[in-house]
Amino acid sequence: MKMENNIKRIYLAGGCFWGVEKYFEEVPGILSTCVGYANGIIESPTYEEVCNGKYEFAECVRIDYDINKIKLEDILYLYFNIIDASLVNRQGNDVGIQYRTGIYYIDEKDKNIIYRLLEKLQYEYDSPIVIEVKKIDNFYKAEEYHQKYLDKNPNGYCHISKSKMKYAKEYVDKKIKNKKY
Repeated sequence: MKMENNIKRIYLAGGCFWGVEKYFEEVPGILSTCVGYANGIIESPTYEEVCNGKYEFAECVRIDYDINKIKLEDILYLYFNIIDASLVNRQGNDVGIQYRTGIYYIDEKDKNIIYRLLEKLQYEYDSPIVIEVKKIDNFYKAEEYHQKYLDKNPNGYCHISKSKMKYAKEYVDKKIKNKKY
C-alpha cells in the first residue's frame, strides 16, 4: 500500500490488542487501526496458532496516522501510558509471548525517535525496559471478529482503564491548547 506524504504507519504491541486498538482509535490524528499478528515465523496464522506461542507472534495494532495532526513522539508517549515496559510477555491479566510489548517500525528514521524516547522512559523504571524494538518483519490481519472488538462488545475484556481511554481522546487537543508542540 502506497502511503500519502502526510501519512505514516507504526505497529504497536502492548498486551491484548482489543484495548490497544480502542485506545488509539480515540486519538485525534490516528486515521485507521487494524489488529493483527506481527513478527512471527509462519505465514497467515490463526488466532489459535498465535495463542499457542510456538510461532512467536505478538498481538499487534497497525496504526496509520497523519503527521500534520500527531507526531510519532506523541503516539509513543500515549503507548507508554498503557503498558508496563518492564514486564516480559505480559500486560495486565494477559500472559504469553503474544502479549509482549513491541514497537515495530517501517521507516528507519523512526528508529532514532523510538530509542531516544525509550532512553528517557528508562528513568521512570527501576527495572530494565523490555520493549522489543525492530523493523516490522510481517503483519497478518487478525480474524474479522477481532477487528474493532470493543466497539462490537462494549463490555468486553480490556486491560486499559476508562480514564486512560478518555486521556487518549483528549490528548492532542490538550497539547495544542497548551502549545507544547
